[in-house]
Amino acid sequence: MAAHNQKEAVCVTGANGFIGSWLVRTLLESGYTSIHASIFPGSDPSYLLANGSRVVVYEADVLDLEAVCKAVEGCQGVFHVASPCTLEDPKDPQKELVLPAVQGTLNVLEAAKRHGVRRVVITSSISALVPNPSWPPHKPFDDSSWTDVHYCQSRQKWYPVSKTLAEKAAWEFAEKHGIDVVAIHPATCLGPLLQPGLNASCAVLLQLLEGSQDTQEYHWLGVVHVRDVAKAHLLLFETASASGRYLCTNGIYQFGDFAERVSRLFPEFPVHRFAGETQPGLATCKDAAKRLIDLGLVFTPLEDAVQDTVESLKAKGFLCQKMPQS
Repeated sequence: MAAHNQKEAVCVTGANGFIGSWLVRTLLESGYTSIHASIFPGSDPSYLLANGSRVVVYEADVLDLEAVCKAVEGCQGVFHVASPCTLEDPKDPQKELVLPAVQGTLNVLEAAKRHGVRRVVITSSISALVPNPSWPPHKPFDDSSWTDVHYCQSRQKWYPVSKTLAEKAAWEFAEKHGIDVVAIHPATCLGPLLQPGLNASCAVLLQLLEGSQDTQEYHWLGVVHVRDVAKAHLLLFETASASGRYLCTNGIYQFGDFAERVSRLFPEFPVHRFAGETQPGLATCKDAAKRLIDLGLVFTPLEDAVQDTVESLKAKGFLCQKMPQS
C-alpha cells in the first residue's frame, strides 16, 4: 500500500463506545490528524478530548440528519460504528433498537452522499449473519450468511433484527446512489475497555466468569480482540480493492469450548462447564475470517484477548478479584 503523507479526514460515529474509542486510537496511531468523533448528545467524551486538536467531538444523534451532516462534512471517509446495544431487554425494541440502527445508517449514508465521501465502512455484526437456521449444518459460516429476521422476531431477539435490517438498508442505499460501502462483521469483541461503562460483548465474558450458564446460542461464532477489529476497519478503508462483507473473528468454535479455555486460564473463577454442543451443528473453522487474513490482518490469540479483558474488568471494578483457595 502506498504511503500517504497526508491522511484523509475521517468521521467515526459512536466514537466513545467500545469499538469506536479503539478505532479512534488506532487512527491516531496510524497518523490520521483530522478525526471527527461523533457521539450521542450528553454522553461522555472524556477519552476523546484527551487527544488534543486531532480529534474534534461532534454531538450528533444519528436520527438527526442535519447533526450527522455537520459531523461528516469535510471528511473523505466515514466509519459508521454507532448502533444501540443494551445489556437489558428493550421495552420498545422498534424505538430503542431497530429505528436508530436502520434510520441512523441511512442518515449517515445520506450525509456521505451529500458531502462526497470516498468510502463508508459500516460496523455490522455477526448478528447480521446468525442465527440462520437454513444454513447447511456442519458447513462453516461465512460472510454470505444472513440472519433470519422472522426467526429472531418470533423469539424476541431484537438486536440481530436491528443489525440485519440496518445492513440490508445500507446495501440498498449504496446500490441506488453509487456509494462505496464496505461492511465488517465482528464476533464477540473483547479487550481493554477505554470507555467508562461496561459494553455488551465484554459482559459475556464477565458473566461467564461469574458462573452464568447462558449458552449464547443465538449470538455466538467466536471471539476477536477489539484491537484487531479497529485495525480491520482501517484496512478496509485503506484497501482500494476491498468490497462487500467481511467476517471478523479469530476462528469459529462452540461457546462451550470457549468456556473451557477461559476456565483453564482462570481456574479461580466459577466458570460453568457446558456438556454437549452449545451451538448445535456449528462447524469449527480456524480461518473463518479468510478475506481479512488475505488482506494481511493477523489476529491476536484468544488467550491474550481474554487476559486483556479480565485485567481491564478488574481495574475498572466490574470484576471482583477472587482469592486463591487456601
